Amino acid sequence: MAHGDWTREQTIIAFNVYCKIQFKKSSKTNPFIIKYANIIGRSPSALNMKVGNFGRLDPELEKQGIVGLAHGAKLEKDIWAEFNNNWEALAYESELLIAKFQNKRIEEIIDNDDFEFPVGRDKEATVKLRVNQSFFRSTILSSYNLKCCITGLSIPDLLVSSHIIPWAKDINNRLNPRNGLCLNSLHDKAFDKGYLTITPDYRVKTSKFFGDFGDGKAVSEMFIKYENQLISLPDKFLPSKEFLDYHYSEIFKK
Repeated sequence: MAHGDWTREQTIIAFNVYCKIQFKKSSKTNPFIIKYANIIGRSPSALNMKVGNFGRLDPELEKQGIVGLAHGAKLEKDIWAEFNNNWEALAYESELLIAKFQNKRIEEIIDNDDFEFPVGRDKEATVKLRVNQSFFRSTILSSYNLKCCITGLSIPDLLVSSHIIPWAKDINNRLNPRNGLCLNSLHDKAFDKGYLTITPDYRVKTSKFFGDFGDGKAVSEMFIKYENQLISLPDKFLPSKEFLDYHYSEIFKK
């Protein structure tokens, strides 16, 4: 294992890990911590401490009374300041570094699902898109403890990292974790189409347009029963009230 000062590259990867791990479950025995500690050549204890150091910089954790470690290095503050509002840069640069530390090409570490990448410039754009999407999904699902924030469903294959402001509407916040919700695929579709929304006080609101459909029992069981329910909130990256207000004003079917 490496000793001495952390490098910029190692610290960027540590921030990637901070984003993609459930903060309360971070420990030197967590398999996720062990995996990435091995990749960057640090001990699990050292990486877990670095994750805790990033936690101390997160004002959302502080508001909830969750605090990271009391002391840290200037480099952590610099990385936080550089990437905390530049999520696209963090996603792609950190994943490139993870591939580099493993002596792999970045497309080798993406979950490809037998996807065949195009060639040339189209390949580069596609790889970056898939890397960014994978980072966003991992960050959102881990923040919500791998559970739909409305129903509590915890089958990962049925969960979606749902954008509050749609991907096409705001290029600056496509990868912002505060623009995400963990929803199951059905409620993600309903949210996307405006049949339900989450209010800025984090409660479910369903559209009166559900009344246009004849299958009242199914609609009631799947949607109406959640009316005014408080969603399960993540331990970090709380959904932005500004973004939720946009969804209510611009997308929700009133």
